[in-house]
Amino acid sequence: MTGFVIFILDGILGIAYWAIIISAIMSWLIAFNVINTHNRVVYNIHYTLDRITGPILEPFRRLIPTLGGIDISPIFALLIISGMRRFLIPMAQSGLYPILG
Repeated sequence: MTGFVIFILDGILGIAYWAIIISAIMSWLIAFNVINTHNRVVYNIHYTLDRITGPILEPFRRLIPTLGGIDISPIFALLIISGMRRFLIPMAQSGLYPILG
């Protein structure tokens, strides 16, 4: 049971990690007018990624100022998520094992 809970937590963090990366790349492509949000599919993908990553990135955006118009909050969010996946999930697994078996 513990393995399943850890698998789900790691999967959610993995999805958040890749959503942040894809959202950042997509925002660059939109900013440099490589892709256009007038295309309905592009708009829907961008909107969905923004809704997923917005709550994750907002605390970082409040704390970290933009550097000349460049938002570096995704970098810090990715570092935190990577640290959680590498260090906290194994610790949680050892802590959940006696509880869940």
